[in-house]
Order: sequence, then structure tokens, then C-alpha cells
Amino acid sequence: MAEERRTAPIELLWDLVFVFAVTQVTTLLSRDPTWTRFGQAMLVLALVWWAWSAFVWAANAQDSSAAALRVYLLLASLFIFVSGLALPQAFHGEAVLFAATYAVVRLLHLALYADASRKGNASWAAIGGFAVTVLTGMALLLAGSFTGGWLRGALWTLAVAIDYAGPAWLTRQRLRGLQQVAVAHFAERYSLFVIICLGESIVAIGVGATRRPLTVALVAAVSLGLLMTAGMWWTYFDHFAATAEERLRGHQDPVLAAADAYSYLHLVIVAGIIVFAVGVKLLVQGSVDAPLAAPARLAMCGGVALYLLGHAGFRLRIAGELGYGKVALAAGLLALYALGAGLSAWSLAAVVSALLGALCVGESWQRRPREDGSVTP
Repeated sequence: MAEERRTAPIELLWDLVFVFAVTQVTTLLSRDPTWTRFGQAMLVLALVWWAWSAFVWAANAQDSSAAALRVYLLLASLFIFVSGLALPQAFHGEAVLFAATYAVVRLLHLALYADASRKGNASWAAIGGFAVTVLTGMALLLAGSFTGGWLRGALWTLAVAIDYAGPAWLTRQRLRGLQQVAVAHFAERYSLFVIICLGESIVAIGVGATRRPLTVALVAAVSLGLLMTAGMWWTYFDHFAATAEERLRGHQDPVLAAADAYSYLHLVIVAGIIVFAVGVKLLVQGSVDAPLAAPARLAMCGGVALYLLGHAGFRLRIAGELGYGKVALAAGLLALYALGAGLSAWSLAAVVSALLGALCVGESWQRRPREDGSVTP
């Protein structure tokens, strides 16, 4: 493995810019929580996520003090911020601005990777392999920005599919030799992004409760929203984040394992958190004594369920273990969505919080020390 290092300050600045882009995805969906808008939000989230993840890989192949890392991240920060400004109108009047600035970010990523290759830290053959799919995807993204309606959606969906397929399938064998993975840096970067997204859910709670009388019911709903966020944090960081890092460190195929478990499966985790943030924002914006509307109820219950399924997939890929409790709870939350239409908003939130709390307690109990001093993984 490459020499271990941690996140550089310039990468933290880069993350802060992405906080804004992630917030804009929540804004896009919460304004009109329909199936069409959900599809659009998930599409642009996939783009934002892939840009961030791509730079994690390129930065992982660079020295933390390298001038190239700072220059390319600062430039990319400028363009992704403009993309975030345009994101809520990406399917309307700001499509060209969104697509053009996003494409520049992806080209800067390739340039940073080329610099790593020049220094002998990454394989040019692997970079050249997925560069073809990146350029094809960006061409489709730009072409779609000049169209409208279903055609834009179709071209952008195809662009995402091709871009994601590059390292996933088309260049998978080449990907094995892409670079040595600095494991501590890599795992920490993805953990930080999960925290950023959980922070977005807390911001959504605060924004939803702004300029409203702080009644007992509203305070209860806000508190339950924070408890749900804390429960999601617990399921990721209490134990398995550190375990996953150690499993990756000793993995016989670390590049492919990292790509699958972090770059791909963490998108499901992040999408779940963003959808949940929309649900909890709508929870505190409306009447907490009345039942939640179906879209808000689905966002809250379905968002947590999606998050848990993503985490179960992450655990299965990196450690070969299936989190049965998370899968069972995800199914239970979807059942709660279907059967909980008559529950008041704060009562529904209380049930979700209690179920998440039970999962956290159950998983912690399973990891209790045995009589011989060992701990259940």
C-alpha cells in the first residue's frame, strides 16, 4: 500500500463547496416532491457524486502538498459552485450553464490524474481507458443541455450510464492497476462526505422550522428529526467505518473493492440521506399534528430505508457480511410508509426514531465482548 496520509486542508475546502451542491439537490426535490422531480434530483445527484468521488481517486494518487492538487481543486471548486447555482434550474433555463461547468470539472479531474500518471503514481493505460467514457458522457451531457423535455432527460441518463460504466465494466481489468490506494485517506474521504450529507439533513430540519412558532409538537418533531439523523450516523460510524477501512487495507483486490464499496455503493447511502433530508424538511414545515402527505412520508421512510440498504450492500461488498437487521428494518420502514397514512407527522417520526434506535442498540449488543475477550464483528 502507498504511504498512509489523511485529508489535506484543500480537500476540506473542496468538500465545503460540495455542501452547497448537495443542498441544492435537496432544494430541487423538496420544492416539488413528485416522481418526475425525484428522477431529476437523483440524476443530478449522481453527477455531483461522481465528480466528487472522481477527485477523491485522483487526489489519492497525489501527494497532499502537491501544487497540482491545490491548483486543480481550487479551479474545480469554482466551476462546481457555479454548477450548484444552476442545479435547481438544470432541467429548465440553466441547463447549458450546468452542463458546461460540470464538464469542465470532469476535464480538470482527468488533468489531475494525468499529472499523477506523469509522476508515476497512476497508470496511464487505466486513465486513458475510462477517459473515453468520461468524454463521451460529457459530450452527451452538453448535447442534452441544448434540447428539452424527455430528450434532455434521456441524453443525460445515457451520459450518466456511460460515465459510470467506464470503470465499472468497460475498463474493469485495467482498473486493477490504476494506482496504489492510500487506504486511510480514501476511507476518511468517504466518511467525511457521509457526515456532510447528514449535516445537510440537520440544516434541512433547521430551515424547515425557521419562522414558525416553537410549539411543543414542533419541538418534538425537530428533536425526533435529530434523533433519526443521529441513528443514521450511529449505524455508519459506531463500528463499521473503522472495520471497513481495515478490511480494505488487507483486501487482495483493493482498487476494485474500493471502487465497488465506496464509489458505487456509497451513492445509494448518500441518496438515502438526501431523500430523508427532504422528508424531514417537509415534516417540520407542515402541521406536525396532521398526517404527512404521501410524498413526504415516502421521502422520510423510504430515505432511511434506502440508506440502510446501501449500507448493507457496502458491508456485503467490503466484508462479505450481510446486515440482516438493516435489510429487515428497511422492509419495515417501507411497510410503515404504506400503513402509516393515518399517523400524525410527529408520531410517524417517533416510530422511525424508535426503530432506528432499536437497530443501533441491537447491533451494539451483538458486538459486546464475549467471555473469551473477543468481539463479534
